Amino acid sequence: MGLARFGSSMTILNYVIAVLVLSVISFGMYGWDKRQAKVKGWRVPEKNLHLLSLLGGWPGALTGQKVFRHKTQKQSFRITFWFTVVCHVGVVIGIWFGFIK
Repeated sequence: MGLARFGSSMTILNYVIAVLVLSVISFGMYGWDKRQAKVKGWRVPEKNLHLLSLLGGWPGALTGQKVFRHKTQKQSFRITFWFTVVCHVGVVIGIWFGFIK
């Protein structure tokens, strides 16, 4: 049912690869932003971090938040972050079950 709707195992593999790549990029961006915050350098705009999460890099972003202890106190950031996760997962579920074509 779901697999047929999603396409093929190759489509699923491509999705998993995309999530892994975006997660590595997100993780790196959180590390970079934390470093830059410490040295008062150029910071990564929050909208860029949220966009990466929305596109599928949220596992890496969540890991980066925990590992670097970064962006964990600002409540507005955390709310927006979890909103991007819910939106991403919602779209994936919608595609899986055929609600989104």
